[in-house]
Amino acid sequence: MAKKDYYEVLGVTREASDDELKKAYRKLAMKHHPDRNPDNPKSEAQFKEAKEAYEVLTEPSKRQAYDQYGHAGVDANAAQGFSGGFADAFGDIFGDIFGGARGGRSNSYRGADLRYNLEVSLEEAARGTETKIRVPTLEECATCKGSGAKPGTNAVSCPTCGGNGQVRMQQGFFSIQQSCPKCHGTGKFVSTPCSTCSGAGRVKKQKTLSVKIPAGVDEGDRIRLSGEGEAGSHSGPAGDLYVVIHIRPHPVFTREHNDLHCEMPISFSAAALGGEIEIPTLDGYAKIKIPAETQSGKVFRLRSKGIKGVRSNTPGDLLCHLVVETPVNLTARQRELLQELETLNQKDASHNPRAKSWMDKVKEFFAE
Repeated sequence: MAKKDYYEVLGVTREASDDELKKAYRKLAMKHHPDRNPDNPKSEAQFKEAKEAYEVLTEPSKRQAYDQYGHAGVDANAAQGFSGGFADAFGDIFGDIFGGARGGRSNSYRGADLRYNLEVSLEEAARGTETKIRVPTLEECATCKGSGAKPGTNAVSCPTCGGNGQVRMQQGFFSIQQSCPKCHGTGKFVSTPCSTCSGAGRVKKQKTLSVKIPAGVDEGDRIRLSGEGEAGSHSGPAGDLYVVIHIRPHPVFTREHNDLHCEMPISFSAAALGGEIEIPTLDGYAKIKIPAETQSGKVFRLRSKGIKGVRSNTPGDLLCHLVVETPVNLTARQRELLQELETLNQKDASHNPRAKSWMDKVKEFFAE
């Protein structure tokens, strides 16, 4: 049986944030966990399904692969089975609330991942390029070396949690440990904060980064810059920066996967008589032969004149859509010639086969 869409499983949109994913999964897990639904295979299957969806969508690289290729882009066995009791199921969800992994607490935290929207031209996306971006971020405070305390002073044990970093809260029949609201799980309290960072241990900065755009990137593709996100707190590792590609509209071409499309207007006399015309490509101009009596909307395909995608071995095609143009601002002589042509066409319906066929169908319709 085909797997359900992960976003549908969690009941969220494809643009859902990590917090929205977490809330959706927590709600489903509370409802369907086997510890609360013993001897209920349906609930167990729904729990496994929700857990698999959550684990894939909250891991950036897996989510990118899933958004592009669906279930084929991620490990089908990523979330098979589960073990342990009820608390084990929520370890990954409440890790930030509990202040670290069960069995031990760490005062350092990984910095947040950042997103940067980068707009590139169609030509840059097709050929690849390198550009520089300026990113606002949080970096470790140089004055206090990330401690948050004024130089010459030290943080003291938090009076609220006694240095444990966690406090226990009772919610119904659940007893939940969460990070101490005063020290935010660090177990330390800064009584004399650093004047540079106001005790945060991090300061806002602007940094310039060089980003290599691979040839063939498409709308929505993400480039991961490891360790270029926000600095971690208390010497924790930095997060990552995800550069999201957006392609500017092109005046001539539109892109569909690796194929390019363009419209080419020609006069109706050129369409009727045929000939050779030049059409634009990303590599210059190419010539195509127009057969006589070509109709508007005819599509000409130029093989391998499209874009070679990041994961493609061969480039796509260029599809040229011919549009027969009606002349405007006619001179008296042009009008005279067109009237003469119309008179000749009316005497012989074979010159307008589509119009004749259409009129025959109309007559049959009203004759019924």
